Amino acid sequence: MVVKVVANAEAATLLPHVEMKVLPESMVYTDEWKSYDRLGEKGYRHSRVRHSQEVYVTGNVHTNTIEGFWSLVRRGISGAYHSVSTKWLPSYLDEYAFRYNNRDATGRGMFEAFLDRAVLGPQAAS
Repeated sequence: MVVKVVANAEAATLLPHVEMKVLPESMVYTDEWKSYDRLGEKGYRHSRVRHSQEVYVTGNVHTNTIEGFWSLVRRGISGAYHSVSTKWLPSYLDEYAFRYNNRDATGRGMFEAFLDRAVLGPQAAS
């Protein structure tokens, strides 16, 4: 999971981040947000979930994973922290991305995963 605070959800803002983190020709599943319209033009294979038509899964196409992540973030912030200022939002999102990316640390705890990352440095966070 990679999370980034952006100024807005327009295509001109979002697509450069997609191009930086997602390999060309990758399959990308999205909802109907208009900013994703040009993913095909950018060289990505793109399938949408038609939430407006009350379709949430079509074969392998779904957005349940990302929606689940944002649900955890919303519940965590409102439950544990109650609110977050704009200044600190990137740090909170980094925490939740780290937790999500290390949720299945096979036989190891999240604390050990954190220590490994601290020892190896930022280059280990891919």
